[in-house]
Amino acid sequence: MSLPPEKASELKQLIHQQLSKMDVHGRIREILAETIREELAPDQQQLSTEDLIKALRRRGIIDDVMKELNFVTDSVDQELPSSPKQSVCFTDKQSTLLKKSDGTRMADSTTMLSISDPIHMVLIKTDIFGETTLVASYFLEWRSVLGSENGVTNLTVELMGVGTESKVSVGILNIKLEMYPPLNQTLSQEVVNTQLALERQKTAEKERLFLVYAKQWWREYLQIRPSHNSRLVKIFAQDENGINRPVCSYVKPLRAGRLLDTPRQAARFVNVLGYERAPVIGGGGKQEQWCTLLAFLCRNKGDCEDHANLLCSLLLGYGLEAFVCVGTKAKGVPHAWVMTCGTDGTITFWESLTGHRYIHKSTNPDEPPIAEQSKPLYPYRTIGCVFNHQMFLGNCQPSDSVEICVFDLNDESKWKPMSEEAIKSVCAPGATTSLPPFPPLCASTIDASVTSNEIEMQLRLLVSEHRKDLGLTTVWEDQLSYLLSPALASYEFERTTSISAGNEEFQDAIRRAVPDGHTFKGFPIHFVYRNARRAFATCLRSPFCEEIICCRGDQVRLAVRVRVFTYPESACAVWIMFACKYRSVL
Repeated sequence: MSLPPEKASELKQLIHQQLSKMDVHGRIREILAETIREELAPDQQQLSTEDLIKALRRRGIIDDVMKELNFVTDSVDQELPSSPKQSVCFTDKQSTLLKKSDGTRMADSTTMLSISDPIHMVLIKTDIFGETTLVASYFLEWRSVLGSENGVTNLTVELMGVGTESKVSVGILNIKLEMYPPLNQTLSQEVVNTQLALERQKTAEKERLFLVYAKQWWREYLQIRPSHNSRLVKIFAQDENGINRPVCSYVKPLRAGRLLDTPRQAARFVNVLGYERAPVIGGGGKQEQWCTLLAFLCRNKGDCEDHANLLCSLLLGYGLEAFVCVGTKAKGVPHAWVMTCGTDGTITFWESLTGHRYIHKSTNPDEPPIAEQSKPLYPYRTIGCVFNHQMFLGNCQPSDSVEICVFDLNDESKWKPMSEEAIKSVCAPGATTSLPPFPPLCASTIDASVTSNEIEMQLRLLVSEHRKDLGLTTVWEDQLSYLLSPALASYEFERTTSISAGNEEFQDAIRRAVPDGHTFKGFPIHFVYRNARRAFATCLRSPFCEEIICCRGDQVRLAVRVRVFTYPESACAVWIMFACKYRSVL
């Protein structure tokens, strides 16, 4: 039975959540400490794996875990291939096969040698303010451990920088790899090395053939009309390590499990991930850097292409026909966004940086308008190509203007397609040239209530200090602060669903809370970070917010409310509302 990558990701996520819920790691640490303290002889320096397993079984940890994790599999006719002799056990990468078992068997060394997905390691630096920086991204070839004695090997790898510093070393990492449970039979190092060399040779040949095809496709595209040379048709893009990859390899269907319920909620999640352009040394325009998904999620921020690739992957996971669009927005600035094609022909644009959705209605420039046509609401101006994990199409219409573009992707007179077989050879799951399977999304580790309260207390202190410097006293009204909560919840609901709800109740409550002859002012603002001091400095730059914070008058009462809405990968939307009520003195 072949397990699709999205199913494997969801399964890993469910197991991780269940183990965290049972606090298995904490219980293992307690048993390990107890075993060392009570059973380890003074002359022993370390506890063997067998002793630890016996201790876990004796205390019922393994039985508890197996009772909680129940797997149901359909019987399959396809069995694992028989193991050939070691001297000839060179296997090409295939989808991993799962076989019904009693839970005590694992794949043999030959089968594991055929799993060519590397271990992707990302190094992140976080400063005292919580700002993250991507330091290094490394793909570790782990299969050397299959040919090591006792299933243990030590590696030393040099980590290189990212982007413009991809040729600069940032440090040395010592790694110890150990197979657990130990393999019954290890392979010879010669067999492992030969397999890896064979895969590298096949990978190089596939990449060469795709490059030859892409050059031929580009020549044919330019022959349609010379002006195509200026269109943004992006076939390859550099990742954080400066490696050129086909753009289709950056997108794969991604299922969010139970962490995100709807496509619009997924768009909101992508929207609250921070926006940051790749750093450039000197002038000369934008530095190109399309991050792999793991690197993007680890640092929780990226460029518009990173956001678009993630949103397209999530929408594909929800069963929509989604594509990443590459083109320009106002003033010819290069940009990437997402497009979905409905079964009824409806074309919808999704702006991954804001979460906004736009329905596209093309206009025919040759037909005289019956009535004056309104300008499109979306910010996009031109489009050069669209792509997903299986398709790549170049726009070959006379004009690349989005406004008059026809998105009939099956019409080859308007969209020139690349061969799906060629794309599959380098981008499909299991292809040795493709990126490893996307990691499953992780649930947020942020306690929304605690974090909201902490930020609110910090903002109260900052406001009081600021007013004290101006010679003003500060009186907070807790009830007024509490009444602001429904408004913040309504704002977040509207961002997610594009539906406004709950405004009437909020306005009625405020009218009741503000006496006759008094004035109420409120200022809501939204952030995607949790730094209270930074948020306060931003708020003071707004004249209207500063007027509330520095309010003067009779019976001045201040209020502030913070609501943190959490999303996967510890991303969050932070809503803050400052308010005041006072009696005007004329």
